[in-house]
Amino acid sequence: MTSSVVSSIVNTRDMFQKAQIGSYAIPAFNIHNLETFQVVVETASELKSPVILASTPGTISYSGGDYLVAIGNVAAAKYDVPIALHLDHFESIEEIKKYIDYGFKSAMIDASHLPYEENIKLVKQVVEYAHAHGVSVEAELGRLGGVEDDLVVDEKDSKFTNPLQAKEFVELTGIDSLAVAIGTAHGLYKGEPKIDFERLEEIRSYVDIPLVLHGASDVPEEMVRRTIQMGICKVNIATDLKMPFSDAVKEYFRQNPDANDPRKYMTPGKEAMKKVVIDKIMMCGSNGKA
Repeated sequence: MTSSVVSSIVNTRDMFQKAQIGSYAIPAFNIHNLETFQVVVETASELKSPVILASTPGTISYSGGDYLVAIGNVAAAKYDVPIALHLDHFESIEEIKKYIDYGFKSAMIDASHLPYEENIKLVKQVVEYAHAHGVSVEAELGRLGGVEDDLVVDEKDSKFTNPLQAKEFVELTGIDSLAVAIGTAHGLYKGEPKIDFERLEEIRSYVDIPLVLHGASDVPEEMVRRTIQMGICKVNIATDLKMPFSDAVKEYFRQNPDANDPRKYMTPGKEAMKKVVIDKIMMCGSNGKA
């Protein structure tokens, strides 16, 4: 669907406010290149869902922040759904400033590995710059275990979000959304995920800004839906996208060992990924909310 009014990349404030009121969540899909970008925005448009396209430092190093913003601007003009470009798990304020200047409208400063006071100090600096440029800011309190791109956190180093500390953290930093550690992890789980719903409920009672669920890949759908009912407004999806894409490409080469045309072998990967994007949008309940 092409809009008669040319749209642009947006920040997440308006979509999160509507999600909070409507008790649904916005899916944030980690993308890596043109093909994965296309799958997400085309599917979001078909389902009339607002969407967040997240890029880690590793993704931007691979694809280029300027290229991703250019693709985002084309998609925002082409599709009549809100599209936000998000910097995911960035630890450097200078890099965040650089890509905000490129055109990213949403940024996560991940200082969760730092002592509490240093986390606050760094986040406040990011908030000051980002808000002056119309950019929404996410930060994390507590720490998820697991692996995402170059970010590796051992299980022994992970820790849950303290609800009372979360209240103070939000007040002192002025962030727009808070990523909480309640038992999810990046990557695949070794066993059944154990979500601390009581902790989430307590955090929600103290914090009124949108809450973010990282590590939602490989978590049973009913668990994710329950967190959304309890106040989660953004659900991050990464591993669940990469695996079907790569599996479909591998299968194509198994059946066509002499293949060499990216247009041919990338297509089954995109088709497999699209099925997951549809499922995650429906899980979040954001379909029809654009």
